[in-house]
Parts: sequence; structure tokens; C-alpha cells
Amino acid sequence: MKRFQLLKTLLLAGLATGLATPLAIADNVSSTEDLPVLRVTVNSSSDGPVAADAELTLREAISLSNGILTLEQLSAAEKAQVERLAAGDRPEITFNLPTTTPITLTDLLPEITRPTLLIDGSTQPGYGSGAVEANTPPPAVAITTAATSGVFRGLTIVADNVTVRGLSLYGFTTQNWGDEAILPADILVAHRLPPPDTSTQYLPNSDSPFNDENIPPQGVVIEQNWLGISPTGEPATIPSAFGVYILQGIDTVVQQNFIAAHSGSGVITSVRATGLEISENQFTDNGSRGMPDAIRLEGEVAGTQIRQNEIYRSYGSGVFLFKTSGAVTIQANQLEANGQRLEQAAIYLMGNDHQVIDNVIRQQNGPGVVVAAYPQSDRNQILHNRFEAIKGLSIDLTARRQTGETHYQRGDGPNPLRNSRNRRQDTANNAINAPQFLSRDFLIRNGQVILDGVADPGSVIELYLSQGTTEDFGPLSEPVATIQTDEQGRFSYTATNLQPGDTFSAIATDPRYGTSEPARNATIRLLAELGTADY
Repeated sequence: MKRFQLLKTLLLAGLATGLATPLAIADNVSSTEDLPVLRVTVNSSSDGPVAADAELTLREAISLSNGILTLEQLSAAEKAQVERLAAGDRPEITFNLPTTTPITLTDLLPEITRPTLLIDGSTQPGYGSGAVEANTPPPAVAITTAATSGVFRGLTIVADNVTVRGLSLYGFTTQNWGDEAILPADILVAHRLPPPDTSTQYLPNSDSPFNDENIPPQGVVIEQNWLGISPTGEPATIPSAFGVYILQGIDTVVQQNFIAAHSGSGVITSVRATGLEISENQFTDNGSRGMPDAIRLEGEVAGTQIRQNEIYRSYGSGVFLFKTSGAVTIQANQLEANGQRLEQAAIYLMGNDHQVIDNVIRQQNGPGVVVAAYPQSDRNQILHNRFEAIKGLSIDLTARRQTGETHYQRGDGPNPLRNSRNRRQDTANNAINAPQFLSRDFLIRNGQVILDGVADPGSVIELYLSQGTTEDFGPLSEPVATIQTDEQGRFSYTATNLQPGDTFSAIATDPRYGTSEPARNATIRLLAELGTADY
């Protein structure tokens, strides 16, 4: 609540943008529908006040696209960089810079208010020709900030269906710029922010800093950019605070970007980010000073998909959910060597009905997936994942009474079996019991092993090979089989491909309650290995 109250005050004071009162659309244009459709080519890496001169800057290109600047206000040389397109075409900002010198901003750029605008850095000659190895082609257009300019944000998108492609943005932070530097990011997605004059502003209710007219932009696409680093692969001397900051946005897509070296999270949401898609990005070395997680979700995030990303060396979690509303799917991601500064879970969940499926988690300085009990976290399904070299449980369901700082980072360890109905309310995922094997050792007979155990009736058991010892609970290294319990909760599986010394564990999933913690491990033995003391 205190954070929302502060943000409300800042927004109403016009400080959230750091901009002067927005310029009006040109007098001969009544709305964005009446704007000419233009392809504007930026041919200068300079920045400064708009002026009719020999070069066309990014600031002027955005102003032209927004309708703030008209063609009549350009010089002849600048007009040569503008092409009028057909009414049904998409407005574009393209690039033809004479050198690789970064566009160094001296002031915040205008908000991007033109719907469907494409800002396409891949049009710059030399795009994709760099020697740095990454999943995303190296950009040839870089946007950063002058060391003393106080520019704390790169691009601010407030219109529907805007696409930003093929750029490098880095060095945008609040460091040393005082209280007016709010919402710092390489790219901010938000509703139209208010001007400093608040005399006509309607005060929001006490529960939210936003009005009904604060409509989030829809369909923004941020793709194939390098965020936080230059085209040479070098991080900024002063790192950007955040990569993509989604204050408000619907159906935003963040895909195929290289997002690295931020002092905070690579992608962060705040108020509303429903329908968000974060896919096929490479995250590395994010969260060195502030929010330590590569991806941090807060606010309304229903329908969010986080899939097929590579998330490396975050200072905290790879994905962290804090008091979110709505279900999230986290699927087919590779998370490796995260928790560089804090012993946090690779994935930390709050809320209900999340799905964590087919992910690979390795070398985590903390547990694999932690599910918080407070305020409520039920029916979270955690299936078909692989865990290796982690510090803690593969899946850790915390208890409601465990609300210390460490429990919001690395869980509380193995839970006892449920011994009362009250435990359903006390523990994440309704305290579903971990499976129990009927023996610590199972014998190979005629090349077969029959694995028997018991779990909550009606649950589905997923058996895993484990790299742990018989004293451990996992890790859940490799899925082996999925089987159903009977009415008494018994399960049995006959395996023909296990070897002496193999260790295995299991989890239980009930669609009414979610997925359990891992079972205590059991081991495959030969009869000859067991002495009389083992019977």
C-alpha cells in the first residue's frame, strides 16, 4: 500500500515521467487516425532540441510519428528522410546512421503515442554482423545516455501494437538523479502518464493510483534487442536499472532479446501485465544491486507465459512472483547458476493455479521451486522438470507461519506428513503429502524392480531418478514414469531399466491441491548387497 501511495503521489505530481507537459498533436490533426503514415529514417546519432537542420534525429522521428512535429517544420534535407506510405501501411522509424556512434540522449525522449509504430533497428547497415556470440543478432544501433544528463529511461511506449526491434539500449538508471527519476528502464510500457498540472486530474480511490481512463497499451512487441549492454557486448559503466518495465500493459510480447547486466530485474511488472509473453530470450547477470531476479512479476499477471528462455547467473531467482493476481505458466526454460548473491529459489511462486512444466534447473544457489503459503498459494502444478546440483529441495512448499526473509527466498525444508485438517490452510498447495515409498531399498528380481508406495488418494505420481543419497529428498533429476494412485492411495510401478545403485524419488499431484514436495529417496539393490541386518 505504501508503494502504491507513493506512486500515486508521483504520478499526480507529473514526476513519473520527468517530462514537461506533453506537446499537443499538430493543429491540423484531430486524432492519431488522421496522422499521415510515414517511414522516417534516422540519419543522425546526435540529440538535442528539435531543429530544422541537415540531419534527422531519433527525437525528431518520434515527434513526427506522434504528430507533434509536421513535415512543414522540417528542412529540405530532413524531408528527404521521410517517405509517405499508403493509408493501410504501418508507420515506421528506420535507421541509416553514418557511424556506429551511439545515440546519446541529453533528455528523455517523447512518449511513443502512435499506434502500430515499428521502430526497426535491423534496418541499419551492419545489423547482425558483430562478433559477440548470443542468441539474438548484434544490433548496429545503440541508444544510451550522456553521463551527466540524468536521462533514466530509454523508450516509453504508451500506444497499442508498437514494435521495437533490433536496438541496443543501456545505461538508464536513477542513480544520482534524485526523487524525480521514477520508473527507470531501457524500455517502459505504461498508460499515458499525466502532465505536471494536476488541477484537472481526478484523484484515484485509496486502493489504486490509477483511474479508469488510464488504459494500458495492448499488443506491444519488444523483440531482438540487446538490453543492458552495448553492441560490442560490453555492459554500461553505470548499469541500467531494469530492462523492460511493464507498469501497465495487455498482451505485451518480450521475445528473442538478449537482456543482461542490469542492477535490477531484466523484466519486471508492477500493476497490470495480463497476457504477457516472455519467450526465447537470453537473460544473464541481472539483479546485481536491487531487485535481484531475472524476471520479477507483481500485480495482475493472468495469462502470462514464460517459455523457452535461457536464464543464467541472476543474483537472485530466475523467476520471482510477489503477491501476483492470476495464473502464470513457466514452461521449457533453462535456468542455470542463478542465486549468485542470494540463496534464492530458481523459481519462487505466490498465488494460485500456476504451472511450472518441463524446465531444467541446474547449479542453483538455493532450492528449485518454492511455493509460498502466505497470502495463499494453492493448486500449483510443478511437473516434468529436471533439477541438478541445487541447494535445497527441488520443490519446497512453505508453511504459513514461515514468513521470515529466508522463507521468501529459499523455503523451509521438508514438511512433515499432514496430521490435521488445519494443515490444509497452513501450508502451500493445501499441504498435499509427498509420496512415501514402502521401503528404503527395492530389489532387482529377474531384471525387474517393483516400486511400491503410498500417497494421497486420487493423486498422480511422477517417479524420478535422483542424484541424491538415500538420506535426501531428491533432487528430481530425470522423470521416469507417471502412474495413478488407487482409492487407498497405493501406487506401484514395474521398471525394467533400473540398475543397482540407482536412486529415485517421486512427487504427487492432485488437481484439487497442486504438486507435493519430493519423497525421501529409495535405492535399487541386488539381493546379494543386503545383509541380515537389512531385514
